Amino acid sequence: MQSIFDQDLPQTPANYAAISPLSFLERSATVYPQRLAVVHGSGSTALRRTWSELYARCRQLASALAQRGIGKGDTVAAMLPNTPPMVEAHFGVPMAGAVLNAINTRLDPQTVAFMLDHGEAKVIIVDTEFAPVVSQALKLRKSTAPIYVIDAADALYTGSNQPIGEVDYDAFVAGGDPAFAWDLPANEWDAIALNYTSGTTGNPKGVVYHHRGAAAAAISNILEWDMPKHAVYLWTLPMFHCNGWCFPWAVAARAGVNVCLRRVEAQAIFDAIREHGVDHYCGAPIVQSMLVNAPESMKTGIPKGIKAMVAGAAPPASMIEGMERMGFDLLHVYGLTETYGPATVCAKHEAWDDLDIGERARLNARQGVAYHLERGISVMDGATMQEMPADGEAMGEIMFRGNIVMKGYLKNPKATQEALAGGWFHSGDLAVMDPDGYVKIKDRNKDIIISGGENISSIEVEDVLYRHPDVLAAAVVARPDTRWGETPCAFIELKEGAQATTESIIDHCKKHMASFKVPRMVVFCELPKTSTGKIQKFALRKQAEALESTAVAS
Repeated sequence: MQSIFDQDLPQTPANYAAISPLSFLERSATVYPQRLAVVHGSGSTALRRTWSELYARCRQLASALAQRGIGKGDTVAAMLPNTPPMVEAHFGVPMAGAVLNAINTRLDPQTVAFMLDHGEAKVIIVDTEFAPVVSQALKLRKSTAPIYVIDAADALYTGSNQPIGEVDYDAFVAGGDPAFAWDLPANEWDAIALNYTSGTTGNPKGVVYHHRGAAAAAISNILEWDMPKHAVYLWTLPMFHCNGWCFPWAVAARAGVNVCLRRVEAQAIFDAIREHGVDHYCGAPIVQSMLVNAPESMKTGIPKGIKAMVAGAAPPASMIEGMERMGFDLLHVYGLTETYGPATVCAKHEAWDDLDIGERARLNARQGVAYHLERGISVMDGATMQEMPADGEAMGEIMFRGNIVMKGYLKNPKATQEALAGGWFHSGDLAVMDPDGYVKIKDRNKDIIISGGENISSIEVEDVLYRHPDVLAAAVVARPDTRWGETPCAFIELKEGAQATTESIIDHCKKHMASFKVPRMVVFCELPKTSTGKIQKFALRKQAEALESTAVAS
């Protein structure tokens, strides 16, 4: 039976509009037309655009794409660093009704070719630096459908690569109408972006985002971070990674400043902070460690109170101490490609400020609670879908539900059904829930080390390793063992000038954990990382399997 609240109360354009981050750009251009929106470079030669100028260029990009026949449901790929065209693509592509596929700039030609075919890209925008990879990828494609290639030249590119496209990006945009009559999607469930997972086996999966989720994630970022109006945001986080955790849209909602950064280097970051007044930035732990361990001379003149968001591995005590010394305010978040980037936050409490650094590090290392516009998170038994007790001990799989969960995997209904089984997104991360409702990840399903029948959390061992003063980065993986089945193998990247030995690392671990959890082997090396700073454990597992046994005692 129809409710009395639905009778003669129609949904019309007067009382309903799809939720989309595209409206954020429109509003900022209307309300703050002369506020700075984008800056790229330094000094008098820097490129600067206001919100009205950015809006006009995004409409021109949408118009030019429409003139090429690009419309609803078409894929436009982009292989770009954090430059102005990448900011524009996040609005101009969906304004045309199309779907943006931002491609990881560190991928090999074979993987790029797969993504172009699987996503059925009709256009690709390419920075000249990555022209050779894309050129090879286009040759490796199995599909014969044409792809229109647009060259995005950048004045800050200093290499010798030659463009490969049919038209220059600025010329392409100039051919569009700055008054292009775009509209919000008829359905906020329409796709806005396609992001591929960094799978370690087989082909990557294509994660589809919708307009509603992109807007919800962007607004949640603002709320969790108390992001103020006109925030100055530095692009240390790649925009190809979960659409920059949806911050292109969050910055637009706050009429902030996108400070573009072509290369993520400590000197460049500190210089940009000083010159442009940066007050917010995001990054993986490796980025934060790079700043903490940079020479003190680089940090001269850096103001206090800069807000840094970190995701990935939990921040160790040494990182929190280092950030506090610089006067940076570190916020720990957690998420996956399938959750638009961050979807939980370790929300801080004032009472924590009075605790010692060890306890603060323990509390801040948790993945925390659900984002504002995420419906909820839970730790559950993946088989029975029963919630685990919130006792900080019972381990289950962390699961999400709500607006900040993907539509599903492109052309992969089986994987989609499995990932969303039981009305929850299954993350694959093993976690416990503390009595205060905060979630703490213990490990990935595949990263648990089973030694002599005992489960060893690689994350727990890594947390101990990070407490060693000489350790810059650490990763622990299982290594086959004829007696125990598996034993922990530690790969360690030392700080510059550090002289730690295997014995000192082992002795340190013995002081802080049960003997069966202590690594049986320690390898000092530069850790392999993804373009977003995540340590590639699959590569380390292969190395561990090939290592000869040592006689390190437990």
